[in-house]
Amino acid sequence: MTPEDAARELTGTPAARVRRLGGEVWAVDLADGSPVVLKRHDRPNAALAEAASLEWLAEPDGPPAPRVRGRHEHWLAMDRVEPGRPSPSAAEEFGRRLAALHATGAPAFGAPPPGGPVDAAIGLAPMRDVASDRWPEWFAEHRIAYYARRAVDAGALTPAEARVIEAVRVDAPAEPPARLHGDLWSGNVHWAADGRAWLLDPAAHGGHRESDLAMLALFGCPHLDRVLAAYDEAAPLADGWRDRVPLHQLFPLLVHAVLFGRGYARQALSAARSAP
Repeated sequence: MTPEDAARELTGTPAARVRRLGGEVWAVDLADGSPVVLKRHDRPNAALAEAASLEWLAEPDGPPAPRVRGRHEHWLAMDRVEPGRPSPSAAEEFGRRLAALHATGAPAFGAPPPGGPVDAAIGLAPMRDVASDRWPEWFAEHRIAYYARRAVDAGALTPAEARVIEAVRVDAPAEPPARLHGDLWSGNVHWAADGRAWLLDPAAHGGHRESDLAMLALFGCPHLDRVLAAYDEAAPLADGWRDRVPLHQLFPLLVHAVLFGRGYARQALSAARSAP
């Protein structure tokens, strides 16, 4: 199926203009004048997982997320949001809205979005959403050990290094499952022309809210101090949350090690040694 065919099938409107944004992502101007983004996922269930994630995150009080226009097998169409520039006021609103989104909750730790698959994806890596009522055991098995083993298989970690990472003590203050974006690095926060920060490319699931905040800090986010201060004012974080940032960052660092190699494996080892 061509992007033009996919755009027509998913939206019901012919494409007037199609341009590739990079990879398997296209900007499409439909014949009725509306702008959409069209994505093609190679991994099974990835388009379904992203569509279900976007719909689950679209809470009125949370950060805005693009409206899903249609999905079919490997293809996904959603509204296109025009880019803008980050600002302190947008960052503060984003922090408050992210706190509100997390507070809407999830049925369990690891629970996928309603209608979403158990075998989902985070970027180009597989991600299995297995529900649990115990965060430490779930995070240790499905977000640390699983990716440490895959990193060994990929040649990014040695077995001895994986054992160091898997030995990290996983603990955090008991909180109800939060509704997470799940892949909230700064590139998935879209500072839009409407003056708001939008959520893109989610891998949503139930988890600990500190995980989203730790991932947000991993690769640098504009006005992060404003985001965190507004979040903490709206929904105060438990004592010691900053000390637990390396623990929560193990998950995305290990995913990057699986996908991109040894450099991220070294960062994961450093995070493991820094974790409380």
